[in-house]
Amino acid sequence: MAASSGVGAAADRGDSEYILEPLSLPESPGGVAAVEESPSVPCIFCEECSPRAEQDQLLKHMIIEHKLVIADVKLVADFKRYILYWKKRFTEQPITDFCSVIRTNSEAPIEEQDNYFLLCDVLPEDRLLREQLQQKRLREILEQQQRERNDTSFHSTCMFCDKEFTGNSLQCLYCEKTFRDKNTLKDHMRKKQHRRINAKNTEYDRFYIINYLEFGKSWEEVQSEDDRELLDNVEEDWSDWEEHPVCAVCLFCEKQADTTEKLCLHMKEAHGFDLLKIKAEHGLKFYQQVKLVNFIRREIHQCRCYNCKESFQSKTELISHMEVTKHITFLPTRSTWDQPQYYFPTYENDTLLCTLSDSEDELTAKDQSEDVPVISEDLSDLEALRQSSVLNELLREQNND
Repeated sequence: MAASSGVGAAADRGDSEYILEPLSLPESPGGVAAVEESPSVPCIFCEECSPRAEQDQLLKHMIIEHKLVIADVKLVADFKRYILYWKKRFTEQPITDFCSVIRTNSEAPIEEQDNYFLLCDVLPEDRLLREQLQQKRLREILEQQQRERNDTSFHSTCMFCDKEFTGNSLQCLYCEKTFRDKNTLKDHMRKKQHRRINAKNTEYDRFYIINYLEFGKSWEEVQSEDDRELLDNVEEDWSDWEEHPVCAVCLFCEKQADTTEKLCLHMKEAHGFDLLKIKAEHGLKFYQQVKLVNFIRREIHQCRCYNCKESFQSKTELISHMEVTKHITFLPTRSTWDQPQYYFPTYENDTLLCTLSDSEDELTAKDQSEDVPVISEDLSDLEALRQSSVLNELLREQNND
């Protein structure tokens, strides 16, 4: 959702209030660097580059020169984005933080031993990156298919009848041989049974939707599976389910945490902002918490203190000011942030909003635990109740009619 909310309320405070573009928080590992439109792919560790079509040469170079092995590289949907992502990450942290170390010739003298580094999807960050790249490629393929369906400029001639389209390709779909005329091509495709695309040509793999059906499996593996095995497993087994980390981002810095509790503890210890205490003291319900978070996000993005309204050149200066003056601890008046425009996320991927809890749930649980007196209905004279019932009067009127 584009974060352009608050325009109405901000009209009298100048153009600096407007946020006209969708904002995104830093993600891990979603923030893959933009891929330059270069035909070559760089080495993760050095300036060596190889053309996209010579991927194997680059892999060979990284194994020989840098002792890096990438597992199941054929299942990486976008090899260049994958390489660029890890090139950046390896400059931020040691390679041993991500890769398993494989020692060769372990029984030989130390000078003859080698350590190889294995990068694979056992690492949650690598698996998440591969899944995101696969989803991105799937979206691109579906968009391309839609563009081709809507393309009115394409023209060709059918190879099996006389219906004409502008343009003509005399190439066999299966073996990709080119022929001198249409009749020769038709005879060839009929005799050789080449009236289809060659499934073994891996150049077409990225266009097969079946390749995106299940992560880590090609179309051949999916197609070869026996569906009858699924019928034997009536009860689904979720024992190996692993939920991806939350990765919520701090309100005041770039710190990320995989649980809301850890993030709240960080904000309390590092910045003096106790979100849980504020929630309890003000009795904030879920949507009030949402508005408060979006309000703080917006003010911090504008590099403006939400207490004294002083503006700064950078977020670092702003946070320093708020921590020194204790402005970070106290909220402005409720009317300042409890506004409808803050229902809309300042950052469209703000995971913190999805993990907020409703204080009403806690109150309800507390109320249920208390003893509440219950007064039972007086049933001492049921006959008198029946005779004086309003329903009896209605039934009599209906019968008389």
